[in-house]
Amino acid sequence: MFTDLKDSLPFMQYTGVLTKMKTEIGDPIQYFLVFENDFIHINQLLDKKITIQFDHYQCLACGKDKKIFRQGYCYDDFYNQPQVGDWVMRPELSTAHLDVEDRDLDYEKRVQLQPHIVYLANSSNIKVGVTRKTQVPTRWIDQGAHEAIEVVEVPNRYLAGIAEVALKDHVGDKTNWRTMLKNEVVDEDLNAVKHKLKEFLPEEAQPYFIDNNTETELHFPVLAYPKKVKSLTLEKTPEYTGVLKGIKGQYLIFEDNTVFNVRNHEGYVVNFGIE
Repeated sequence: MFTDLKDSLPFMQYTGVLTKMKTEIGDPIQYFLVFENDFIHINQLLDKKITIQFDHYQCLACGKDKKIFRQGYCYDDFYNQPQVGDWVMRPELSTAHLDVEDRDLDYEKRVQLQPHIVYLANSSNIKVGVTRKTQVPTRWIDQGAHEAIEVVEVPNRYLAGIAEVALKDHVGDKTNWRTMLKNEVVDEDLNAVKHKLKEFLPEEAQPYFIDNNTETELHFPVLAYPKKVKSLTLEKTPEYTGVLKGIKGQYLIFEDNTVFNVRNHEGYVVNFGIE
């Protein structure tokens, strides 16, 4: 059993379904938790006591109270919604440029047939990734990268995917989230690394190499980084209270070294209390 927040919190309470935090570039980056009828400017909550209480599920597709399977979707919707087709995580599987449907060709054309960026980002180590051009620098912020640089800008997701696959043989494609959250990172010369990797790009992507650009530096609103990382999962701990000490990537960082991945809890309806 857990307490009724309406009785236990004398100040502010919000209720809504979690989705990934919205961000605005700045120094530091600005974070917002957006609910259906309200939003919270998370930066303003630093050094405040926060309670997160799990209430129920709400699938981001069907809206039903069904257990979330992945990425905010229930099991059925995860396997039929076009937003979570295999090509999302593996861009090289994109087929809209061939006029071939995966789940919804109209949707896939809208998303896949637009400029995409292959980039290098440094969050725990140098990694290669793909994002739509419109998602720069949002994608880097979500990954907790403190520096990033564009490598190529291509006209569709497929080209970005095959370029990423080629570069993964020479640089990582995963972030160590614990290292990122503890801020155990080393500055790298991403521009130099980018030029070293150019020769490994597939022939189709070579003409799209970006020769003259500079790193983007990102600064996160963190008062104190955790020394040891304890991950909060609402299914295991349906109510948690802690003092917020930082926001990095899509994580809330608390004084007791607890970290809460907001994006991993998309589709969870929560009571969010601020003392």
